[in-house]
Amino acid sequence: MAKKPSNFKLSFKSKEQDVKQRITARKSRRVRLHRSFHRSYREDYQRPFEAPGLLAHTVATFKIIFRNWRIFIPLILVIAVMNIILVGLMNEDTFVQFQNAIDQTAEDVKMGSLGTFAKSGLLLVSTITTGGLSQGASEVQQVFSTLLFLITWLTTIYLLRHLLAKHKVKLRDGLYNALAPLISTALVALVIFIEAIPAMIVVIAYSAAVATNFLATPFYALLFFIFAALLILLSVYLISSSLVALIAVSAPGLYPMVALRTASDLLAGRRIKFIVRVVYLFISLIVIWVFIMLPLIALDLWLKSIFDWLAGIPFVSIELLLMTCFSTVYATAYLYLYYRRMLDYED
Repeated sequence: MAKKPSNFKLSFKSKEQDVKQRITARKSRRVRLHRSFHRSYREDYQRPFEAPGLLAHTVATFKIIFRNWRIFIPLILVIAVMNIILVGLMNEDTFVQFQNAIDQTAEDVKMGSLGTFAKSGLLLVSTITTGGLSQGASEVQQVFSTLLFLITWLTTIYLLRHLLAKHKVKLRDGLYNALAPLISTALVALVIFIEAIPAMIVVIAYSAAVATNFLATPFYALLFFIFAALLILLSVYLISSSLVALIAVSAPGLYPMVALRTASDLLAGRRIKFIVRVVYLFISLIVIWVFIMLPLIALDLWLKSIFDWLAGIPFVSIELLLMTCFSTVYATAYLYLYYRRMLDYED
């Protein structure tokens, strides 16, 4: 007489079938435009998507920020004050050292005195490229700086979500309620850090190659270029969808892995367009920094050359901090508006 399966076996089999059905249903909902080891045709991986032009998107971002300046300007000031308290400003002596080094270089090459705007440009580049805002920052200050970035990111998205929904919202609502998905956002940020490891390997390998004179041979230089290009492309490919996930995970109740899968589906067939937007965002920020910071640094140099008692006041450090906070808010708004455009678009 055949033995009847036990209740445990029956329960286990039913659970196993249920899990398999869930996995199959989840896979069927995924957007897959390519199949491994199969030829992909252009009509198979094209996804229609209508978005405003690059300049129009930039203007729309400025409009929503300046239209609601009563919310965003206090946010920038609050984050700047928190940064001063927790992280600190660039030491004014550092800026003076840059200025003296530029003046000494001009004398060494017998160029005479540099123009005010030329000196301002060199000071701006020197300050930013050497990490002037966090010069000599400790590990604790770096942690606080990352935390403040996530707070700014989440608060800006929270405020924009309610503003686009035509809700009345105040800054305190964002500061009190936007930080619920902080841990989920930090986990997605950790994924982005892991995905950036190939690009970090390129930087380390380049330093080693320069130190050992490896790139002096053209053939080896070509091999290194191919190696570096592949690793950088890998990081850019992975980070692009995770950057969208960093926005998606701010939605209430969305888990990090679900946000990563959702972002990957959302960018399927649209990844190149998104990367172009991100590149244009960096170009826009560079233009904004040049047009705002150069006149301010030039004014600071002119005033301090006339009034000696202004020498110890860190005008440039405060200006750099405010511009950094504004850039964070602007970049968050820029990316969130494009994310909403993709989310609301019906294929």
